[in-house]
Amino acid sequence: MTQIEIVISPDGQTKLETKGFGGQSCRDASRFLEQALGVRASEQLTAEFHERLTIEQSQHQQP
Repeated sequence: MTQIEIVISPDGQTKLETKGFGGQSCRDASRFLEQALGVRASEQLTAEFHERLTIEQSQHQQP
C-alpha cells in the first residue's frame, strides 16, 4: 500500500512523507503536492528509495 503523509507544524511548515513507493515513484506521486506547497527547503531520501533504486538499476544492467 502506498500513501503520502502531510504534517503541518504549529509554525506553518509542512512535511511530506511518502510510504510504500519505490525509487523515483515517490517523487512522481508527491510532485503535485510539492508544487502546491511551494519551495522545498530540504529533502531526505529514505532507505526504501535507495533500496528500490538499486534493485531497478541492477535489473536494467542485466544482459
